[in-house]
Amino acid sequence: MVSERGLQVLRAIVEDYVDTREPVGSKAIVERHAFGVSAATIRNDMALLEDEELIVAPHTSSGRVPTDKGYRVFVDHLAEVRPLSAAQRTAITSFLEGPGDLDDVLARTVRALTQLTGQVAIVQYPSFARANVTHVELVQLGGGRMLVIVVTDTGRVSQRMAFVREEFDEADLARIRAELGTLLVGRSVRDGLQRLQDHLERASTASAPRELATTEIARVVAEELDEFRQDRLVMAGSATLARREADFRGSIYPLLEAIEEQVTILRLMGEMVADEKGLSASIGRENEPFGLAEASVVASDYDATGSRARVGVMGPTRMDYPTNLAAVRAVARYLTRMLEEDESSR
Repeated sequence: MVSERGLQVLRAIVEDYVDTREPVGSKAIVERHAFGVSAATIRNDMALLEDEELIVAPHTSSGRVPTDKGYRVFVDHLAEVRPLSAAQRTAITSFLEGPGDLDDVLARTVRALTQLTGQVAIVQYPSFARANVTHVELVQLGGGRMLVIVVTDTGRVSQRMAFVREEFDEADLARIRAELGTLLVGRSVRDGLQRLQDHLERASTASAPRELATTEIARVVAEELDEFRQDRLVMAGSATLARREADFRGSIYPLLEAIEEQVTILRLMGEMVADEKGLSASIGRENEPFGLAEASVVASDYDATGSRARVGVMGPTRMDYPTNLAAVRAVARYLTRMLEEDESSR
């Protein structure tokens, strides 16, 4: 068992190593921290921490660095989630305030978070399977192009182009809008998609140009509703990995690949276990099943009209966990409040 002072020595080693990027020795701990004991006593505490595999010597110097297990103990027992400074809170507000649909809000969210932390920022889209379709609009652009707009009660707005090779008069457009409205408006995304797919099956034998054009519009709407049900991420700050490459023991390529494909990060964030405050962390080798043993992810839950999702940051295991946890918690709370206010104003 590690003593209370031993845990405080671990805290000092983690904080100093994050600050300096240099292995931490007993002399430096005595000089920087008010333990009130000799360097020899600190060395004894460090030996016990090493026995517990919480710290390790990276080479023959007397300094030590935290292991993944050491970071885990630090986060679970020692890391205090620091309040953000006034400047940091102002930065969040300036990034996130202002009108915009959900896509825009989430894009601004990751930009704010990577600015605050210097890490790769990640936000999950909430699941929209239970969202209700509130509006379907068709805008004829000429040249056989039709802009198809679908809106849900969660603020999600989709715009897709359908190539129909036909020009519709206002009566035809009104008929198609009414037909889609009957199938979708006021229904959940899941229910509306099923009804639309049934409709497309019945219309599969259509051959007249107008019928084929109408079917193409319905197909585009179905594709958008299907995408509403899918888990998706928005990310920003992948360039920060290159600047922090020295903090990775091996290659950053697996992280770049995971960012590009998203599926791995979605699975990882979906399996992270949150504490009672909605905060979670997955550190180093805990991410080995996902091929991301070099990285840590910290996240916080946010609410979007009854659906929960996560916002977080990903970077090397040598990261400022208290500050990053505070940042994701603050951004998640602000995002929840924004989405609740947007919902109440509808």
